[in-house]
Amino acid sequence: MHALAERIVNKDLRGLARGISYLENDHPDKLTILQDLHTHRKGAHVIGITGSPGAGKSSLVNRFVQFLRAKEMTVGIVAVDPTSPFSGGALLGDRVRMAEHFTDPGVYIRSMGTRGSLGGLARTTKETVRVMDAYGFDVILVETVGVGQSELDIMKIADTTAVVLNPGSGDVVQVFKAGIMEIADLFIINKADLPGVSKLMTEIEGMLDLVKHDSPWRPPIVQTISIENKGLAEVWEQVEKHEEYLQESGEGERKRNRILQQEVLEVVHYELVKEVEEKYQHGKWRDQVRSGEIDPYTAAGNILSEWKSSVRNDTNTREG
Repeated sequence: MHALAERIVNKDLRGLARGISYLENDHPDKLTILQDLHTHRKGAHVIGITGSPGAGKSSLVNRFVQFLRAKEMTVGIVAVDPTSPFSGGALLGDRVRMAEHFTDPGVYIRSMGTRGSLGGLARTTKETVRVMDAYGFDVILVETVGVGQSELDIMKIADTTAVVLNPGSGDVVQVFKAGIMEIADLFIINKADLPGVSKLMTEIEGMLDLVKHDSPWRPPIVQTISIENKGLAEVWEQVEKHEEYLQESGEGERKRNRILQQEVLEVVHYELVKEVEEKYQHGKWRDQVRSGEIDPYTAAGNILSEWKSSVRNDTNTREG
């Protein structure tokens, strides 16, 4: 076993932090560490927290962590913040909001920027969750960036996905346009002390009647006031019920298998793209496209043809 993987399995917190940094920085040993940790998964329940900006996701996560710690459960948190396309930096605001948990040995917070990834998550979020699971957290919370209609990647990671809404956030149908309704296992109406809760409840129920009318799991709706710690017990109760449903119906195992199979293709895709970029980064195609000598599609076709030819030659050489 890789020395760093062994430290993670043995609950070395510095080893965990170093391992996640290896993932984010594409360290050469990254895949080796993930391979070693795969057989040491400890079955943490992964809860995804998504929803539109301003819904109070971070405040809810902060108070929910307090609730879980009162139940003596250890918690890993992956908080994803958007990366600026101009400066390349990210304002990791969750480090400020969750400052009270910094000294708690039962809580580990990892903030990361999206670094250009779409879908509301960073590219390495899934791998980070794998490492946290091997470390041995009871619950792992993944908070997406909150960009509204591109949060669907969370369904490829979370066992239970909670969509956070609040009264007065606008037309709820807009939130559901891109499939948010389909990925939700639980709806949380946060800031439930504001006017408009009953209207929002009716809208969600109406959408559920259309989309989930024949589903074996109908997402429940829970009202919370996070700043007053209200509704957190009900949230956890519904999470436990969903976990029970996943186990009894077999859907949890089927979902995990789908995620693992998809992960194979994602890793292959990323490694191939990285290799192609490194090989053709300084090719003459750049000057040709810039001067208008060829169009982008011809340039891409030329790169692909050359890449396929080099792969065939390498294969023939090895077989020979």
